[in-house]
Amino acid sequence: MVETIDAPAGSEISRRLDGAYYHDSYRIAIPPSDASALELYLRVARQTPGWVNWLMDLRNRLVGLVGLKNLGALNGASARKPALDYRVGDRVGIFDVRYLTQDEVILGDTDKHLKVEVSVCKTDGALNVSTVVHLHNLLGRLYLVPVAPLHKIIVRSMLRRAGGLNA
Repeated sequence: MVETIDAPAGSEISRRLDGAYYHDSYRIAIPPSDASALELYLRVARQTPGWVNWLMDLRNRLVGLVGLKNLGALNGASARKPALDYRVGDRVGIFDVRYLTQDEVILGDTDKHLKVEVSVCKTDGALNVSTVVHLHNLLGRLYLVPVAPLHKIIVRSMLRRAGGLNA
């Protein structure tokens, strides 16, 4: 079961909440695992449902009309590159690695309308996903009107998949 929570206490993402226009956090129980937070993210992202990729494709086509980035697909990370080979600054699918430890990875992207950061954080028996969005202008605010509700559905769906992983 996916639970709505506060950003995990002591996490790096919790330090990035100041001034955020939007943020959310969710948690799901997972079996004990030695896998890193990035490994778990990659496992889930590589199993992205087709409907999510369809929404990302639609998003990319629509935002291109107003000059925003085409991010590609959520499952766009190379299946050949192991999690251990990623470093801060590397691209992982639609995101750049912004922060990386065994228990937390922050992935993000910045465009002219906003900065988004997504944390995947392992805590005792749980996987937590927190999103923090800082807006740059009115376009960012307008962008979030349709995106924020869809984001919540997508994150919950992806976390349900993570709960079924053999972590």
